[in-house]
Amino acid sequence: MYISIYSEVRKKLVAFDAQCDLAAVVYGPGDDPDALFTAFAGDLCRSGRHVIGAIQVGRSCRSETPRLSAVVLPEGELVPLAEDARTCDAGCRLDAARLAGVATRLSDAMTRGSDLLIINRFGRTEAEGSGLAGLIVRALDADIPVLIAVPEYRFAALIKFSDGMNVRLACRRDALDRWWRSLGEPAMRRQGGGARTFCEVAK
Repeated sequence: MYISIYSEVRKKLVAFDAQCDLAAVVYGPGDDPDALFTAFAGDLCRSGRHVIGAIQVGRSCRSETPRLSAVVLPEGELVPLAEDARTCDAGCRLDAARLAGVATRLSDAMTRGSDLLIINRFGRTEAEGSGLAGLIVRALDADIPVLIAVPEYRFAALIKFSDGMNVRLACRRDALDRWWRSLGEPAMRRQGGGARTFCEVAK
């Protein structure tokens, strides 16, 4: 499955490299990408944009408050993502069935159109070509920008996954806002017009 999705990502990203529609917010121990994404998505929604995706809440299956979950947009439902802590003897494990359910819901939402897809993490599951990885292909194919949080230690895996065709952003609101403005209006992007892209400005 990994080889298949990896090949599809490479083919789709070739067409979108110039626009840098795949943006990775790379974070370290002192950063909070979840709060950043929550505020950013909220502002976009209030401005009339249609945002879909999953924003992570909590960091571990062993956390009491909050336990590892995701807020699924646009509904805002909180979905637990981790297996029962009592079964996680070797460390925190994602509940594959619940994650698959989130992927299905987002895939269905994508068919109704969206201005942005947010993926809560590029984790080991996505690096292996499963989890929410397939949504990246679908979004780029539909000309929907993708925003994803990536821990510093896993950024090399994202580079391999995307064949280097993504933009790296600092975990700061100003970086996120500059990237978003560089994409231009959704209708103009689909017609090939709009502002200079983030990649063009950064070169």
